Amino acid sequence: MHDGGSVAGHLLTGRTRVSEVGTWHDAEGPGGEPSGLLRFNDHLLAAPGARERLVAAISADRRLAQSGQYGLLPVSDLVAARGEVWLVTGRRAVPTVADLLTGGAQLGWGPDAGSAATILIETAQTLLGLHAGGLTHGAVHPGTVVIGEDGSALLAERGLLEALRGEPASPERDVAAWQGLARTLSASWATGHAAQLLDHAASVAAPHGLAAARDALMNGRDMLPAGFSTRESLVRTLHAWSALPPVAAALPPARLPETGELQTLLDPSRHPGGNLGGPPQAEAGGMRFGPGVPPETTAAQIWRQGATQHADPDVKSRRRARPNRRGAWLSSLVVCLLIAGFILYMRMSPPAEMSVTKVSVSAPKKTQGCDAKTKINAVVTTNGESGTFKYVWEQSDGRKTEGAQRVESGTTSVDLPLIWQVSGPGRFKGTATLRVLDHTPKGKPIAAKASFSYKC
Repeated sequence: MHDGGSVAGHLLTGRTRVSEVGTWHDAEGPGGEPSGLLRFNDHLLAAPGARERLVAAISADRRLAQSGQYGLLPVSDLVAARGEVWLVTGRRAVPTVADLLTGGAQLGWGPDAGSAATILIETAQTLLGLHAGGLTHGAVHPGTVVIGEDGSALLAERGLLEALRGEPASPERDVAAWQGLARTLSASWATGHAAQLLDHAASVAAPHGLAAARDALMNGRDMLPAGFSTRESLVRTLHAWSALPPVAAALPPARLPETGELQTLLDPSRHPGGNLGGPPQAEAGGMRFGPGVPPETTAAQIWRQGATQHADPDVKSRRRARPNRRGAWLSSLVVCLLIAGFILYMRMSPPAEMSVTKVSVSAPKKTQGCDAKTKINAVVTTNGESGTFKYVWEQSDGRKTEGAQRVESGTTSVDLPLIWQVSGPGRFKGTATLRVLDHTPKGKPIAAKASFSYKC
């Protein structure tokens, strides 16, 4: 359903959502391809230097895309007319994770923990690429993580809030925001061991960085639903969300500019005569990170990126300008090193797996008194490799406590205490058994137990 308006040849569909910097409109491009339009809030544009900072931020995004950086919602253009400024994107800006969280409440269900892990891995990888290039996002939250038609996670509005408000951003702020996203998805889409894995990744991010948090999720894939890397759950949720009735934002009608009056704010030489309806310049053949992408496909995309970059006339023109050549060369070198490192990481032989070699359990020898809280001590010995094992405490009174324990590389023993409270008069003998369920010799659970006496 269309509302009859268009901007730069992009027909508005009527579905809108409000963000911190303006209003997003779902749209269709001149060729019928899906696209997005963001109309910036007038009061943010009125700040001194806001337009110049906005142009600089979006130009940086386009240079990243041309260098092979994938993971950002691709920008086609930034246009102005009649005092309004519109951002044009080469893909839909809906749904966001926030949309799926809200839609899940309407549908009664949502994506699973594997979908949450996929989103977190891909957004972490994108942020790592940004930080390596000296950039930050500045506003990572469920409303700026867009889910593409194939289930991929794309970050939108990179640097826009910082540019419009003049507020400085930092990598540390991005990491803290990613932690918040991880905890939100853990609470909403995960339970049990999977929720523990997402929470663990969030706790790792601040002291050890996003790369360690990403690796924690990838190493804990055995706690996630089978087939999570295919994004099937996310795609099914997208289809269900698309069937929901669109919600239009309660906004005053925008003064939709006529195509002929548009002016691009990026590089006017790219759009002679104001023809702004073309496809995005850097969308095709993007580098994709995250689970579910075969190494062969990634390598093919990288080589294809190199071929398309040499065919770009603007790249050739930049080579003639000596001052810009050095910056572009260094930027491309950084990106190539990141890509090469990631491919090497994905292709190298898997590290040695963690193995549990021994389990020991001890209990107090002294008889416990009335209403005692007895501490049962357990020590799990490993081979020093990183990994996560599952375990269960079994008590002779019938209670069971299941859990999962993360072991970092270099750690050879882990304490797993159990507190057993007994109340009331009488005599009682309690036996606690710890069973480690996986990462054990021959794949069979190993166990140890200990007993204590109670008298009141």
